[in-house]
Amino acid sequence: MGGIVVVWLLSKENLEVSSARSLDPGPAAAVTSLIETRSFEFSRRIIELCERLWKGTPAARRLADQLFDCGTSIGANSAEAQGGQTKPDFLAKLAISRKESHEVIYWLRLAVASGLVRPEDVAWELDEAHQLRAMITAAIKKGQP
Repeated sequence: MGGIVVVWLLSKENLEVSSARSLDPGPAAAVTSLIETRSFEFSRRIIELCERLWKGTPAARRLADQLFDCGTSIGANSAEAQGGQTKPDFLAKLAISRKESHEVIYWLRLAVASGLVRPEDVAWELDEAHQLRAMITAAIKKGQP
């Protein structure tokens, strides 16, 4: 998803505008929009899952707390990256998003392994976490020298 990096480079270095949204919509803006849209929907679904887990056992509630934090952080840090003041700042926020995606995958796998949720109940979330991680990783690699 190198398009995210292109949007950042255009908005910060060439056009000096504060947001990629102010650019003429094109393929790069569409990629940014895709990641923002998908990470927002992912966060929404993680919140729904956590709501169910919080009604469960103490272990389920503790796991939900962890999952809530890292699951919503992916989108928040990706969105914050768009407002990065420098290229290193931009890449650092994306790196946090990638780190959080690793943590989400861990907590989802643990929830399944411990019997707190059924695999089919979190299949979408696991798949989406892997896909978001791959997209963010590609953007980071594209943006590094």
